Amino acid sequence: MKKTSQMKKYIYAFVAIACLSFGQSCKKDSEFLDKQPTSTLSVEAIWKDPNLVLTVLGDLYDRYPDFQRIESWWLFADFDEGFASAGGDYFRHQNLEYGYDAWRYWDIEVYKLINNLNLFIKSGQEAAALKPADRDRFLAEARFIRAGVYFEMVKRMGGVPLITVPLEYDYSGNPGYLQYPRAKEAEIYDFVIAELEAVKTILPDDATEKSRATKAAALAMETRAALYAGSIAKYSNSQLSLPGGEVGISSTLANGYFTKALNAAKQIIDGGKYSLYQKNPNLSDNFAALFTDKGSNPEVIFAKDFKLKTNKVHGFTIDNQPRSSAEEAQGGRLNPSLNLVQSFEKLDNSYASLASVDAGGNPVYYTNITDIFAGRDARLAGTVILPGTQFKGKTVDIWAGYQLANGTIITGDNFGQMKDKVLPDNPASVQVVGKDGPVDGLEFSAQSGFYVRKYLDPATGSGQIGTRSDVWWIRYRYAEVLLNAAEAAFELGDLGAAAGYIKPVRDRAGLTTALTPAQITFDRIVHERKVEFAFEGQQLWDMKRWRLADKVWNGNNMSAADFTNATNIGSVTRTSTQVFGLWPYKYYNPGNANHLKYVFKVIKPSRVTAAHRFRIGNYYSSIAQDVLNGNPKIIRNPNQ
Repeated sequence: MKKTSQMKKYIYAFVAIACLSFGQSCKKDSEFLDKQPTSTLSVEAIWKDPNLVLTVLGDLYDRYPDFQRIESWWLFADFDEGFASAGGDYFRHQNLEYGYDAWRYWDIEVYKLINNLNLFIKSGQEAAALKPADRDRFLAEARFIRAGVYFEMVKRMGGVPLITVPLEYDYSGNPGYLQYPRAKEAEIYDFVIAELEAVKTILPDDATEKSRATKAAALAMETRAALYAGSIAKYSNSQLSLPGGEVGISSTLANGYFTKALNAAKQIIDGGKYSLYQKNPNLSDNFAALFTDKGSNPEVIFAKDFKLKTNKVHGFTIDNQPRSSAEEAQGGRLNPSLNLVQSFEKLDNSYASLASVDAGGNPVYYTNITDIFAGRDARLAGTVILPGTQFKGKTVDIWAGYQLANGTIITGDNFGQMKDKVLPDNPASVQVVGKDGPVDGLEFSAQSGFYVRKYLDPATGSGQIGTRSDVWWIRYRYAEVLLNAAEAAFELGDLGAAAGYIKPVRDRAGLTTALTPAQITFDRIVHERKVEFAFEGQQLWDMKRWRLADKVWNGNNMSAADFTNATNIGSVTRTSTQVFGLWPYKYYNPGNANHLKYVFKVIKPSRVTAAHRFRIGNYYSSIAQDVLNGNPKIIRNPNQ
């Protein structure tokens, strides 16, 4: 039966409020996620009290879409950044092709969120009880969230129905007036950019606010969205377009988008309120701390926050802490790949394989297990826990066994195993594998030879089930603004400006020889984002917008030879379809000068059985059949 307008308001208020699960107070902006409502109120009553409006807004923020995120470690093993060292997730390395429905974001829940946002905006525009400044900020925040939802949709789906007013079915039996056609892909990007431009001066210009929309957050989303649109316009082709423009953006629009991306980035840079995080003189520790330090962090612009006191926490550290020193009997699930580790360049700005063998194919011997990683970009050890390094003050014990002089390997099949077998001329039982592995097929061991460090919480108790972690998930940070500006300037032909924007990011990583303007190439732009934003949820969208995904994840198998003395590490089209690892062994040859030194072997985990293939049809996710059936105005995406 038909619902009355008043009933609709009550239902909306109930849906928007009653589903919240936060704490006990929303007296301060910084605590706006901590309110637990206990009653259902009308929309009119809500819009008379800024605390109540903030509570409803908190629910809308909490529904802000992310794909890869700190709550779901396994999603970072879908491509080539990491190996999923968990039995139930080995399938991620056994899929030959990505499905056409992968990354789909177009269903009833998405448009329910959009409708809730449209209702919130309409109700706020009609409200007169609040102070105008309070009301305008709330409305600007809702428009910011709505822009974020449409941005998430367009980068997955292309053009979608653009709906900015609340919809209500009149139960007439004819839903035609609710059926919107798809907007052009460019129109969705234009809407996102225009909304962010409209609200940026209404939102507070407050660098201390991290979990609510600010002027800088709007500009950060604008520079990213405009950069995406410009890339799609420049690098797309006729295979990735539809006649009506629902998919594909004219190449003539590329420079206009790049100009908008650069201008938005420059407003943040020139504003002087944000800067790169540089609190720790140890550059690797400094980079790791950037993601966990929530006190006066000058780099973070917009983040999803978590709070121990309200039990709004996550288990990323429990799931991924080094297994040997874990606060619970679990961890080690996400193992960074050799593919990623080898991408971090040397401090002289050159690319090189990690030297496991010399030019003649002979093993290279290292006195210390960490020596093979010396002289590399500091972001490597800030992103990845390397063998022999520390977490929470404890040394991570990653080594795969003993290699004898004749090439025989003596190892174990469990963490830190003491085998009954003995080493030659040594009758005592000894530990023959690290307490963190690696052991092939043993879940939670460092099967790639590495553990993840980025976003691991160093606080005591963060690896315990009863405590967990409140480290935030950073959606926008200042380093991205600088790299967005560098990329946009490069695309506009200003190589000098591009070199200037990229320099402070590389300086922080210890790469003190600045790149000259002539050295700023597309390959350099791609590389810099790869190593700066690993495990931050940017890789897929970058590869898609540059139209590189089908070239890099091309379905071709790989071998160890691709990682020894490789010559194309910095190439944007370098194949990276299978996750490889690097295992350290202790060389056992008493009396030899290299006795008990370390040798390294490039390995492919046995659970990696197929090469990932990204097809042309994967650039835009397929539209579900029920959506097509329910709206005859919707046309399919190409190549599907």
